[in-house]
Amino acid sequence: MSQAKAGDKVKVHYTGKLEDGTVFDSSKEREPLEFDLGSGNVIPGFENGILGMEVGESKTLTIVPDEAYGQTNSDLVATVERKQFPENITPELGLQLQMSQPNGQPLNVTVINIVGDSITLDANHPLAGKTLVFDIELVAVA
Repeated sequence: MSQAKAGDKVKVHYTGKLEDGTVFDSSKEREPLEFDLGSGNVIPGFENGILGMEVGESKTLTIVPDEAYGQTNSDLVATVERKQFPENITPELGLQLQMSQPNGQPLNVTVINIVGDSITLDANHPLAGKTLVFDIELVAVA
């Protein structure tokens, strides 16, 4: 049986969890994830974990932040005044918003703190700074 190598199109079923066991994503109730191995379309630790696997093989990967979504970057956290929010938006913890950067590119942010009229926004990826655990099964290699 051939092993998965860079350049192969692979299909993988996975369940992604935090270290405490909280599931954040899973392909089990849908089609497997399909991508070209080595293309950089998934996080490096996930991709590297599939290299050398055989179809039907399952394993658990533990991926540190530097091989996943990176460390949290304090430069991506900012506090703004409530009056800067549109009137039709009520800030609440966990609220996810999309803002426009000065260059016009969209920026996803999450409300992480509210103190009086000060609202703290975080533009880090929600999984930044976290060690991720993936249970994976290689379904197909082409």
